[in-house]
Amino acid sequence: MVSGQMRPATDAPADGAGTAGGVKLVTVLGATGSVGQSTLDVIGRNPHLFQVEAVTANSNAKALAQMAVRCKARLAVLADETRYGELRECLSGSGIEAAAGAGALAEAAARPADCVLAAISGAAGLMPTLAAVSQGRRVALANKECLVSAGRIFMEAVRKAGAELVPVDSEHSAVFQLLASAEPEAIERIVLTASGGPFRTWSLDRLERATPEQALKHPNWSMGRKITIDSATLMNKGLELIEAYHLFSVAPAQLEVVVHPQSIVHALVGFRDGSMLAQLADPDMRTPVALGLSWPARIDTPTRRIDLVELGTLSFERPDETRFRALGLARGAMETGGMAAYRPASFTNTGTSTPFSSRTATRSALVRTPGGSGTPNVTRVLVPTAVVWGARRTVAVAACAEGASPATASPRMSRVIVWCDMGERLPRSAPEEEPP
Repeated sequence: MVSGQMRPATDAPADGAGTAGGVKLVTVLGATGSVGQSTLDVIGRNPHLFQVEAVTANSNAKALAQMAVRCKARLAVLADETRYGELRECLSGSGIEAAAGAGALAEAAARPADCVLAAISGAAGLMPTLAAVSQGRRVALANKECLVSAGRIFMEAVRKAGAELVPVDSEHSAVFQLLASAEPEAIERIVLTASGGPFRTWSLDRLERATPEQALKHPNWSMGRKITIDSATLMNKGLELIEAYHLFSVAPAQLEVVVHPQSIVHALVGFRDGSMLAQLADPDMRTPVALGLSWPARIDTPTRRIDLVELGTLSFERPDETRFRALGLARGAMETGGMAAYRPASFTNTGTSTPFSSRTATRSALVRTPGGSGTPNVTRVLVPTAVVWGARRTVAVAACAEGASPATASPRMSRVIVWCDMGERLPRSAPEEEPP
């Protein structure tokens, strides 16, 4: 950890309760990403309800400093220790603490606050989010990898700490609301919706000629680059199946996906009496973010209101797993044990001649990793063909061992190398985009 000797927030209650006027203290992990920005927008519109305790980012010192000043945060933290000096300089004279490094991220997540919005992209968000969970407070969860790669470990940590977990993904937020007063035994099925992405109606032949630029043009949502690419292949929806499996304690057979091009219905829940409830909202992340911050209350947001007459039609169709194989692979991971290690193909090099279908095709492999008791655990690893370039093989890393204790960080994350014969040579890709 690198810091200017981080000090405790002395004017905040030690138990994480809100300020004297009933204003809730919020820490935003991953503030410069799309969900983080939506969160700060919601907070900025409701200064009578929320105050920012800390904001974090990966390496963009200037953007983080500007956000920290704008939202009057008490602390700003970068994951990249080498950018600490730049961050401190940007915050000079503001009265805002600056810190950097993995330890500083964990400390920021554990500072007294009423809610921690966890939106760090990728597996880098796991440890800071666990640090927040360990304090037994509300965690508004927007990071997928906490559940996709460490679901059992993460949910056990939530239970042990007595933390309150509120999902922020629009689909899981919808299910969370629909199940608020439901008896578990009454739930028959949970249906997540997928827009189908920009290639919903494309043939396999046309997909061979698709470009990454086209994949980044999502028809409904404005999101970060990684999640937008994952949405184009339905890999994102596959990961959301695994998330739902851990969040709602249902059997894999009770989880379904339907394609809903309008992205108005975010999820549905069917009950044993034959009734089905649905949650509708404009596709704007500020709605689930606001709910994550304020639940069970509901607060004003500037999102567009739905006019059913104007919409006219809400359509649904089954996903085509022949063209979008990632969905089936993710379901297989869920049925195997509900955990997966996934590294997306690089999408920053849009000048490559590699077809989009080759860049995003996935394979899977079963991996045995040692558990805490020495017995192997089986984890399915989703392997994209473009992870490694210039060879007939590809590699996936960072599969999770299920049996280790959440209290020990490094031993729990087993770095497992899995070789899968792809049968084709791939050109070198550019480095993967750095998360915000």
